[in-house]
Amino acid sequence: MTELLSKRITIDVNICHGKPVIRGLRYPVENILEWLSAGMSIDEILADYEDLEKEDILAALEFASRIVKVKRIEILAA
Repeated sequence: MTELLSKRITIDVNICHGKPVIRGLRYPVENILEWLSAGMSIDEILADYEDLEKEDILAALEFASRIVKVKRIEILAA
């Protein structure tokens, strides 16, 4: 884990059911990614959530990029 990730992304079973969050602030990484994928800019997110920092958003993106680096994905039959 890079320094950015280790300082910005925390996992604690007592916070948001153990989901990865930003600095223990109860902002799950998944929410940050959803906001970005919905079209919000980093500046818009920072304006709406003043306790977040640009580096938090960048750490969420880096975390996501590491999560999706898998060798193979199996398609499950419905």
